[in-house]
Amino acid sequence: MPQPSARFSRHRALLGSVAGLVVCGLLLWWLLPLGDERPSGRITFSTGARTGVYERYGNLLESALARDLPDLDVTLADSEGSWMNVERVATGKADFTIAAADAVAKYQSEGLPGADRLRGCARLYDDYMQLVVPKSSSVKSVADLRGKKVAVGGAGSGVRLIADRLLSAADLDIDRDIQPQNLGIDAMPRALRSGKIDAFFWSGGLPTNHVRDLSDEFPIRLIELGSLLKKLHEQGDASRYYRAAVMPADAYPAAQQGEPVTTLAVANLLVTTDRTDPELTEAMTRTVIDSRDRIGAEVHAAQLVDLRTAVYTDPLALHEGARRYYRSVKP
Repeated sequence: MPQPSARFSRHRALLGSVAGLVVCGLLLWWLLPLGDERPSGRITFSTGARTGVYERYGNLLESALARDLPDLDVTLADSEGSWMNVERVATGKADFTIAAADAVAKYQSEGLPGADRLRGCARLYDDYMQLVVPKSSSVKSVADLRGKKVAVGGAGSGVRLIADRLLSAADLDIDRDIQPQNLGIDAMPRALRSGKIDAFFWSGGLPTNHVRDLSDEFPIRLIELGSLLKKLHEQGDASRYYRAAVMPADAYPAAQQGEPVTTLAVANLLVTTDRTDPELTEAMTRTVIDSRDRIGAEVHAAQLVDLRTAVYTDPLALHEGARRYYRSVKP
């Protein structure tokens, strides 16, 4: 018959073995990716015109997501710009996009399909409105565009929305008083240089590579737009999202010759809908903020993404997943 001390030793050894197994199990759970619950699946991200800032930002963000969320399959879809992007996300044709706040507000105010489901993830950076003409042009203001051939962006672009409003503020009708050309930023500089157009509107981060490259090869001027801001605001509705801005003298040195140019700016937002999983949206928002410097090294405008202001996604309510992220990093 075993002695009590022997039975006690065996019992203690058994407890020790169990404890050891528990510890080993916890270590394996911690060291191995058995509990990795990072979002997976497929998403579509609607970008913008080929070679434009939205497309470049999307390409760089895709690389960042591949690093942070390796099980997430990201498809990038080119578009004409903000208006098309908003429509795609609102109607479920895409899961995330970048769009200017004025385009989002217009889509909402018109009560278009899915407008009530749109949500914001982050305020990214500002687009600056730019009106470019040859240096020798007689055009000194928007009003001087009467009768001219003017590139105003594609039908689904944010550029077209702002150009229409700016022309109206200058008492011009986009269809009657100018000859509108539906060109994107990939074609605008070439058309201006060859004389096929007299001017072009562009809305983008500073500097926009296409405008900078054009200014280095062909003499151009940038027309001031800031004086039209009051009349823009009088239009009401989405026009309230435009604010006064200044293109610094070094944005396009060859064109500006050391002089800043007054203009207007509008915020870009990272947009999704309430259909998107909160965990995925939280992870997406984290990657956008964390990759600011890496993306900003190639897309200069992205350097302005700021955690302190990213949470302000007006006119969109903040997505619950994005809210979780901002709460997690709140000091």
